[in-house]
Amino acid sequence: MRNILRRSHRETGPVIETGASSGDAAEEHPDIVHVDLEQLDAETREMYRQAVTAAEEDAKEETKRQRTLREFVVRSPFQLGFVLTLGALTAILVGQMIGQLSTIIMYVVGALFIALALEPVVRWLERHNVKRPLGIAIVFASFLLIVGGILAVVIPMIANQVATLVRTAPSYFNGITGEEWYLSLKERFGSYIDFDGLISMGQDFVGKPENWAQVAGGVWQAGVGIANGLTAALIVLILSLYFLASLQATKRAFYSLTPRSNRVRVIDITEQITKSVGGYVNGIVILALINAVCGFIMMTIVKVPFAGLVAVGVFLLALIPLFGSVLATVLVAGVALFESPTAAIIAAVYYLVYMQLEAYLLTPRIMNRVVSVPGALVVIGALAGGTLLGLLGALISIPVTAMILMIIKQVWVPRQEQL
Repeated sequence: MRNILRRSHRETGPVIETGASSGDAAEEHPDIVHVDLEQLDAETREMYRQAVTAAEEDAKEETKRQRTLREFVVRSPFQLGFVLTLGALTAILVGQMIGQLSTIIMYVVGALFIALALEPVVRWLERHNVKRPLGIAIVFASFLLIVGGILAVVIPMIANQVATLVRTAPSYFNGITGEEWYLSLKERFGSYIDFDGLISMGQDFVGKPENWAQVAGGVWQAGVGIANGLTAALIVLILSLYFLASLQATKRAFYSLTPRSNRVRVIDITEQITKSVGGYVNGIVILALINAVCGFIMMTIVKVPFAGLVAVGVFLLALIPLFGSVLATVLVAGVALFESPTAAIIAAVYYLVYMQLEAYLLTPRIMNRVVSVPGALVVIGALAGGTLLGLLGALISIPVTAMILMIIKQVWVPRQEQL
């Protein structure tokens, strides 16, 4: 087989393409995307070139070998059964270990996503003659300052509004009973629904401080939860710094574990995956931030109660793919109902319009260049991820689904067409 390396300029920049003879038709498949060598560090670039040479030599040897079918004969059924049983027990043990380590796995995944999100900025600084260690220090320090600044503004606001909510919640329920829209609903549907009973239950619940402690899981449990959350955040930040500092070396170590003749495809796909994941994390955070800021401005104009607290909830919900915006709409409209039905309608209409603008204007500009997943698979991936790993699973469902599609498209499909 003869390899032809040529430079081509596509949307992603100059890349290396590998052309092959008919003996390796999969390499010529149009869906295969090769890595941009200019985006790799010097050591990985040399590893890639050596892998290209090794693939060429392996392809030459492959043309000399004929495919043969080997008859499967069970010579020692007891030994075979023992090996299969041992393999099944090992798989069960590994599954149990993964279940026990699920919290640590979530920390690692979260830290890895943060590192991949910051990696493009570090590379940008490297291209502008900034040494990688200095670039990592600048990017990570800036990240901490931005997060710390946001928390310094948001946490006092949340604390004040939560205290106000606990103090004034009973008055909101008392005020509802005198609203015209409530009286109209009671007149039309009062024979089917006991509105006064529901209001009374709500007043009793919010009027007793012990119920608020119960919702929070008790003072001690709430304190432990806050401490655990801060500890988890600190662990994730430390891990993300380590991952960011050793990301290139970690990828090279992973590449070295694969056969050199197959290393080209592994490097190609891994670089695409890491770039897509980093871009996705940046994109989803930007979209959620835009959603929360615009929603806060709207809620302030409409005078929705506790606009700052609700905006934080909108930001967290907007991180959830597909369902987040719908849940945010329900949250804002429900809280706005305590102000007036008009405010609730305005909030609902605003979010219906915003979701259309986000879907057709913001998302294509921010996200479509990074990941492209069919809508049906987004739903399936979000449901599966949420079921397996909760909120974190829902957050990472789209990049994981895109990763699986990329592997199928660039590895499985070309091989099937070659057979």
